[in-house]
Amino acid sequence: MDATTLVTPPYVAGPLRLEPFAALMLAPARVGNPTTGRAFARPYKDVSARLMRWKARGFVRADAEPALYLHEYTSAGMTVRGLVGALDVSRRAARPEDRAVLPHEGIHPAQADDLADRMEEMQLNPAPILLVHQGTVRLRTLLATVVTGEPDHAFTDRGGQQHRIWAIRDTELLTPISEELADSQALIADGHHRYAAYLRLQRRGAHETHEPRPATDFGLAMLVDQDATPLFLGPIHRTLSGTSLDDLRDAAETLGLEYTVHEQADAVHALSSVRLAATDGERWATVTLDVGQDEAAVEVLHRRIVPALAHGPASIAYHHTVEDALGGARPDAIAVLMPAPSVDLVLRVAAADRLLPEKATSFQPKPSLGVLIRSLRDESDAPS
Repeated sequence: MDATTLVTPPYVAGPLRLEPFAALMLAPARVGNPTTGRAFARPYKDVSARLMRWKARGFVRADAEPALYLHEYTSAGMTVRGLVGALDVSRRAARPEDRAVLPHEGIHPAQADDLADRMEEMQLNPAPILLVHQGTVRLRTLLATVVTGEPDHAFTDRGGQQHRIWAIRDTELLTPISEELADSQALIADGHHRYAAYLRLQRRGAHETHEPRPATDFGLAMLVDQDATPLFLGPIHRTLSGTSLDDLRDAAETLGLEYTVHEQADAVHALSSVRLAATDGERWATVTLDVGQDEAAVEVLHRRIVPALAHGPASIAYHHTVEDALGGARPDAIAVLMPAPSVDLVLRVAAADRLLPEKATSFQPKPSLGVLIRSLRDESDAPS
């Protein structure tokens, strides 16, 4: 298989289950620290031992008892709250109606394999994947009760994120939370390749029949109620190298799309769910898209406009800010400013068993690395 080929990761079957686990937590001074990521770098087999040394020095805290964690974090004025637990990935969905987790982007198999190898060597899930869903009224009421209590941990990390964490261990709360999650469908907001890596690890451990169940039957996840404390869904802009603004105009005309020359301010102002803006650094234009029902602008760009370009693109670069995208604009490389799809649209695309093009969405803010970590070794060694 071509290394650039994107494939659909398998679907996990319901009921959606988030199980308690005993978290590792880096000390606040380590969370959000730019150097922390290097602690999870090569050689991966040494990472677990490194964390144990940090634990002895007080840099890592380890919960003695499993819990489901309610993690609230605030970044740049936005507050997000999600349940963090061990997502059951042991069952595959045979029918669309059985699916509990919905990916909306394809994955590179080699990248998922590499991530699975890293987690296996580290014996860790270093960070939760981000899932969003629409929680029930009862679930929101239950979690509101949790938030009224004092958090078990509250701190501001080195990156400026504020965190509050409640450990939920009371079965009188865990049982109804589990009941309310069972019928949920969750959309992957961030972590498609880590999700696919979880499934690969689960397959590798599927032959194990001992009790308790293998740690690889689960993967670390944060589930955010998009209706309660939503993540912001922003666009990801493109730079198409080897393509000119004239090529874009010709492709638009070939497809019967409206191509309009603008001044910069007017082009940016015209950006919408059915219109993209493009520039070569000097000239500006918009393309009005013929967007189908439940279709995103990014799908029209990649599946209709890009194939109709006379030249290129030789490569496509992705940018989270307009400034970064414009930095790559020149006569032979155009910056394409994209509108962000709505969360509802992404959900409809995923539920219809379609995938958006690569890097179509940017859910923000993400929690800092090191707040909640899951040890596979601790769970494997736990007594039955």
